[in-house]
Amino acid sequence: MAFLAALWLPILLSAVFVFVASSIMHMVLPYHRNDYRQIPDEDKVLAALRGAGLTRGLYVFPFCTHKDMKSPALVEKQKQGPVGFMTIMPSGPPAMPKFLIPWFGYCLVIGFFVAYLTFHAVAPGANYRVVFRIAGTAAFLAYGVGQLSNGIWKGQTWSVTFKEVVDGLVYALLTAGTFGWLWPR
Repeated sequence: MAFLAALWLPILLSAVFVFVASSIMHMVLPYHRNDYRQIPDEDKVLAALRGAGLTRGLYVFPFCTHKDMKSPALVEKQKQGPVGFMTIMPSGPPAMPKFLIPWFGYCLVIGFFVAYLTFHAVAPGANYRVVFRIAGTAAFLAYGVGQLSNGIWKGQTWSVTFKEVVDGLVYALLTAGTFGWLWPR
């Protein structure tokens, strides 16, 4: 845990910088405004979903188990569509602190592991660019590359996935710059 004593400040500051940047990117800049679409005939669909008694969780439709995947009935349902994934959250207006506090914690966790990896890969007093390269690669793996699975497995559009990867690159650059700037001399 020696890395924690030496790198607590870049861990904390990189989390703050990423948190602020993500807030600006999602609330001020316009490029995420088209990420979500409205369901056609929303009131009718919401009434049907309310009537189904859904609780918080992840749903797939049409639902099947591994052994049912090739059954003719399931194949027919999939052909008729729609096929999809759905996340149901608790009812009520979204409470932003319930999202922002864990997001900041996530940024701290990424900073922690970036510090751990960089501390073990780069010597104290190393050149800024060396620290930047290692810390930035580790941060980009966490913030950016991890988003690709949403396009592969969850049906997220590739345009939205690409924007999330670009966001991850910005967060990684901020993290790398912070670690390079505050690297122990």
